[in-house]
Amino acid sequence: MNQPLLKVENLSRHYGSGATPVRAVDDVSFEIARGETLGLVGESGCGKTSLVRTLLKLGPATSGSAVLDGVEITKATGSELHELRRKMQVVFQDPYQSLNPRMRVDRLISEPWALHPGAVPRARWREETVKLLESVGLRAEHADRYPSEFSGGQRQRLGIARALALTPTLLVCDEPVSALDVSVQAQVVNLLFKLRRERNLAMLFVAHDLAVVRHISDRVMVMYLGKIIETGPKHSIFSAPAHPYTQALLSAVPTPDPRLRGKRNRIVLQGDLPSPVNPPSGCRFRTRCWKATSICAEQEPTLIKRTPAPGLLTACHHVD
Repeated sequence: MNQPLLKVENLSRHYGSGATPVRAVDDVSFEIARGETLGLVGESGCGKTSLVRTLLKLGPATSGSAVLDGVEITKATGSELHELRRKMQVVFQDPYQSLNPRMRVDRLISEPWALHPGAVPRARWREETVKLLESVGLRAEHADRYPSEFSGGQRQRLGIARALALTPTLLVCDEPVSALDVSVQAQVVNLLFKLRRERNLAMLFVAHDLAVVRHISDRVMVMYLGKIIETGPKHSIFSAPAHPYTQALLSAVPTPDPRLRGKRNRIVLQGDLPSPVNPPSGCRFRTRCWKATSICAEQEPTLIKRTPAPGLLTACHHVD
């Protein structure tokens, strides 16, 4: 089998010191193959952003490893880390804050080439900038404008163009469409889908919107309170979810068919997300789970195959 582009093993990110750190990411393991899109979903506060920041080396890992194309991310420093950043780029959530308002578009997009000499010869910066703009659906004359002259969807296209400037192999999309209108969301998601096929990009796509994740992802991971509780191919996750939390998330997805509205079994979770400072013993979801029994408090379930659904791994003691 081909080696995965990104391999994460037992990765943890804890904030604070002492006996009660905030366990934002706790013992997470997964892989992403070249050209594959892995969707990451979960409610606010589950640790998605902390996981992204740790993978991008924007904060230190507490333990575990993350290897990108043979290079250990968590231990990379200096020139090794500088070179590693060429291979992994990020599309941020807010297109209004991720672009410097004082820079024209041509400088915004060419800035990565200035930070990585040799990536593109300076004489070709304008030419390559125009190519990147056209690849994301913008025009050559947009290179001479400032971010304030663009709409939200256009700004996010600029952010994507800048992320592609160094020809990365891994693109991390941290809620890239949550700040956009619904119609614009579809355009940006379709653009990312097209670019992934054209450039054989691996993508980690973080989102709340399960409909968007279903459209763009090959596989999906469901995260709860710092743990991956279910993962598998998208057809298994969306057609035969085994974990109660995944079932609850999918039951909340709006249906476009008016004939089906009001006929689905809506699962409403009781209580709030527990604190990552003092997570529940055993299964972390047990305090909100309608299937919880005594074993759920005593023993943490492992992420293993528990149903006939192809490729589906679930961390739950009471799978139907």
